[in-house]
Order: sequence, then structure tokens, then C-alpha cells
Amino acid sequence: MNIRDNTVRAVRVILATASMVLIAGCSSSPTAPEVSYDGLILQEDTSFGLVYTKPGVDISAYESFAVHHCEVAFRKNWQRDQNNTRRATSRRVTDSDMEGIRSSLAELCEAEFLTVLSEEPAYSIISEDQAAAGTLLLRPNIINLDVAAPDISSPGVSRSYTTESGEMTLFLEVADASTGETLFRVVDRRRNLNSMRLQWSNSVTNTADAKRILNAWGQQFREGLDRIYRGDNG
Repeated sequence: MNIRDNTVRAVRVILATASMVLIAGCSSSPTAPEVSYDGLILQEDTSFGLVYTKPGVDISAYESFAVHHCEVAFRKNWQRDQNNTRRATSRRVTDSDMEGIRSSLAELCEAEFLTVLSEEPAYSIISEDQAAAGTLLLRPNIINLDVAAPDISSPGVSRSYTTESGEMTLFLEVADASTGETLFRVVDRRRNLNSMRLQWSNSVTNTADAKRILNAWGQQFREGLDRIYRGDNG
């Protein structure tokens, strides 16, 4: 990984966060702009919170797909807010804890989109290094991640009980791999609510909740893709 790649990724996450400021609240927000900062048009009646598309774009001519590395960004001040509720220094969320959560969630996110693309009837999937003209590049990002009770490594036995595991927002761009031009942008906020009874939250339950949200996003994306490529309106 070179400096330029890291810079490009950082810029994309910054743009994603800036966009969320403009369209906070997703589908419930009356302030979502009709035209995005890069000329994409807001679509109506979509299964995602917000969908923007390039005017006149037709992706059905693209023959293959590649999935870019997923970037994960926490909600602003998440670490500070978590640590304000933890008296013991050994129970505080460290930068290393955050990096572990980011890495795990990024892997789950990438795996989900690769999985839905490979479900029968499968689409052609290639590595990003092989992507060229005729390839659609999926650039998934998770932003505003808010884990209600992170399971961190610390001495002793400690359990956290919550009625929800948290929330996160998908910021997905679908681009022409050869030019880098964004053709579609999806923004969708999801919050995982358990029953109103307190439940023990740990890495297993948090991962399971994240997988459920990611699977819902993946299936929605696949359904939209099938409608475009195969005329599936079911």
C-alpha cells in the first residue's frame, strides 16, 4: 500500500462524512439535495435510504465486477463517549481496540458484497488489480459506526448489557473501474434493535448483529442489480 492509495482512501472517507452532514437522517431528511456535489441525481422510491445516479447511465453493458477495500469510520467522539462511562482504566477503549473493530467489520463488509455477487446465477467477479474497461468497481464504506457495548480485551470478568448493539451507515459508490467516475451512490443508515429486555453484548453478538445488517444491504444491492441485468422485478 503506497502513500497515494492511503490518501485517496482518506479523501473518500472525508467526502462520505461531509455528504452525511448534508443528508443527515437519510430518507427521513427533507434537506437531502436533489443534485450531489459531483452531479449525481437523487432517485425516488428506493429500498435504500438515499440513492444518487449519474444522469443517463446504463450499467448493463458492464461485464464484470470488482470490490474495493472497505473503509470503516466511527461516529464522531465515539471513543471519548465510551471511555467517559468506564471508571477503570483497564476497561477503556484503546486505539488498538478501535482498529480491531474496523478491521473485522471491513472484512465482513467486503465478504458480503463478494458473496451476493457470486450467488447463482453468479456475476463475473475479478480482482481490483485486473479491473479495466467494462468493469464496475464497488467501493463500500461504513461510516458513523456506533457500537453500543464493544467487547474489549481487559483483565478480569466484565459483562455489558444493552437493548441494542448500535448503528452504522453504508456509503457505497459504484464506479467505472477504468475512469474512476462514480455512477451510483447509496447511503443507508441501519440501527440494530433487540428486544426491550437487556441482553449480554459481546464480540459474538455484536458480530452477528453486524452480519444481519450487512446481509440486508447485500441482498438489497443484489436485487437491484438483478432488475437491471435480468429484468427481475420479483
